[in-house]
Amino acid sequence: MDARNPRRWWILIVLCLSTLVLVVDNMALTVAVPALTEDLGASAQDMQWILDSYTLVFAGLLLTSGSLGDRFGRRKVMLVGLLLFGAASLGAVFCSTPGELIAVRIAMGVGGALIMPSTLSILITVFDEDERPKAMAAWGSVSMLGLVGSPVLGGVLIDHFAWQAIFLINVPIVALALLAGVLLMPESKAPWQKPDPLGAVLSAVGMTALVWWIIEIPQHGAFAGRSLLVLAVAVASLAGFVIWENVTRSPMVPLVLFRHRNFSGGSLSLALVQIGNAGLLLVLTQYLQFVLGWSAVKAGLAFLPLAVAALAGNAAGAQLAVRIGNRFVILGGMLLMAASFGLLTTLSADSGFTVPAVALGILGLGAGLAMPAAVAALMGTIPEEKAGVGSALNDTVQQSGTALGIAILGSLLSGGYTDEMPAGAPEQARESIGGALAVAGGDTGLVRAAREAFTASMSTTFTISAVGVLAAAVVATLVMRDRKAEPAPAGSEELELAGCEEPELVA
Repeated sequence: MDARNPRRWWILIVLCLSTLVLVVDNMALTVAVPALTEDLGASAQDMQWILDSYTLVFAGLLLTSGSLGDRFGRRKVMLVGLLLFGAASLGAVFCSTPGELIAVRIAMGVGGALIMPSTLSILITVFDEDERPKAMAAWGSVSMLGLVGSPVLGGVLIDHFAWQAIFLINVPIVALALLAGVLLMPESKAPWQKPDPLGAVLSAVGMTALVWWIIEIPQHGAFAGRSLLVLAVAVASLAGFVIWENVTRSPMVPLVLFRHRNFSGGSLSLALVQIGNAGLLLVLTQYLQFVLGWSAVKAGLAFLPLAVAALAGNAAGAQLAVRIGNRFVILGGMLLMAASFGLLTTLSADSGFTVPAVALGILGLGAGLAMPAAVAALMGTIPEEKAGVGSALNDTVQQSGTALGIAILGSLLSGGYTDEMPAGAPEQARESIGGALAVAGGDTGLVRAAREAFTASMSTTFTISAVGVLAAAVVATLVMRDRKAEPAPAGSEELELAGCEEPELVA
């Protein structure tokens, strides 16, 4: 493909819109938890599956969808994903029970899995090495803006309309992305390669089972009953996938990429960051609404410091990466993120929003510096003909980290809250802060106890988040390299067997 495609910057807008719709939907939904609980009569477990069913399907199908894009055309696969995602979003407007909404979220997860790998892989093939850092920075800025701006949008929509508006807003964005994709975007695909159906099945079953096991940990434990069976399926499938991909002459996924320090180090550090970040918005929106008593729109607007600082960090990070290398930009950004989580551990029921505002500003600056630099470093190791499945491999690692983080932090938050609540409190009040406020009536003592229990438990989750991000900083610093080419990894011949040329290892 011509790296200087005259429409390349318009194509970037299409890619940004396609990514934006995924980010906005997921993050805006976290603000809608109280409204969904009330309107649909959703239990705490229902809400977990409304949020997690998307992640379950999304993570399970990423590798397969990336391979489909490389084989049949990345543009074609992305457009199909947009159609499915838009149709499912429209269907969500008419849901009246938690079960219906869970089913719609599953369909949205399939659509999202088709969209996500294609966006980054198309970016890699459209832009050459000189312009790619600028394109990556712009794409990262839009993703970050959607990530931190979506709670604001969600709050406004819920306050003025209803929770259904969160899904309805996806439809015009999808329609615009589809139209622009058809008119502007060229098709790209990898050279022909023999299909790998066994690899596709093993990866889908293994990743779905793994994320399912992680999601089930808070309710059923890690190694008891059904959880143990699901874990066994995940381990067997993923082990079989790794073995098969290393012996077949036409592997779906070039696992040899993990022998590149920048790819393996970038993937692992991003996974650790996702573990730390996983529950941030969900936890803080509950703090703002249940503990401080703010409206949905006010809670959404409270994330503006994160949005503004993230954009500033993204712009500065693109310049710094050129001067000092990705590795030290990643280190500095992750240290700032860890400091922000440390500050959030000091919150109490009487803290107000001054401390969270400062912490969110620091977090946004750190994330804006670290995340695009990490993605740019690892994506630079992926050969163009494997852009789709390579992008999917990176997305899969991050989604696994997100799911694991939600399970760990969600379990800690729920269990810690119950432990902090008085033993004599009503059972519903001991299950969640939302339940406590629902049954409290005029009992100010119970309300106060619930708010203090929630903030105490929240501090524990943010401590774990800080540890996860610090671990990511250490991994990035020790494993990744800058400025000079790495020696060719052992197993270069495996790249040839996979139909790949040895990728240029960028600093």
